[in-house]
Amino acid sequence: MRSLDRHDDYDRGTIPDGSLDADPIRQFRSWLAEAEAAGLPEPNAMVLSTVGHSGPTSRTVLLKGLIGGRFEFVTNAGSRKGAALASDPRVALLFPWYGLQRQVLVDGDAVAAPETTSDAYWATRPRGSRIGAWASRQSEPIADRAALETRVAAAEARFAGTVEVPRPPFWGAWLVTPRRIEFWQGRPSRIHDRFAYTPAGDGWERVRLQP
Repeated sequence: MRSLDRHDDYDRGTIPDGSLDADPIRQFRSWLAEAEAAGLPEPNAMVLSTVGHSGPTSRTVLLKGLIGGRFEFVTNAGSRKGAALASDPRVALLFPWYGLQRQVLVDGDAVAAPETTSDAYWATRPRGSRIGAWASRQSEPIADRAALETRVAAAEARFAGTVEVPRPPFWGAWLVTPRRIEFWQGRPSRIHDRFAYTPAGDGWERVRLQP
């Protein structure tokens, strides 16, 4: 087991002054493309943090798109995160690209996407995933795996012979409008490169932060 007081000295990249795009969404797209090109597993995976009645909580979800400068993900409205989003729109997103010693942090506000946006993404999901969405009462307790598989079988039977499994009314996309976006690049001796963007007029203000 690796000792917890051991750490790596980051040396895989830099962010020179003036090298980032003036638009953080374009910069994010660039870094995402580099994460994909580097072969990182699930480069679009992000940690979504919400605030519910019992306090903050986090989980990993997948970024499904960037629409008008907003970050898109999907969820079941009855899930723990769905309930939190309904009560408090404030969220945080974290893209942990460990293989590149990079991360992007996003603070923003989430809103339910238009029905057309949810329908468009639903149309790209394989049939098995559609059946799973109908079968699972996400975040609710269940007796055992066999009970879950029984629910899946019931959903499969319900839509047997149906060419296009419809989108459940409780399932849909959410869009996060960023209030702050930070780009972080690990550097040797913990003297990291950090740049934060915040909205300013019709554009963005960018500042370097101390590590």
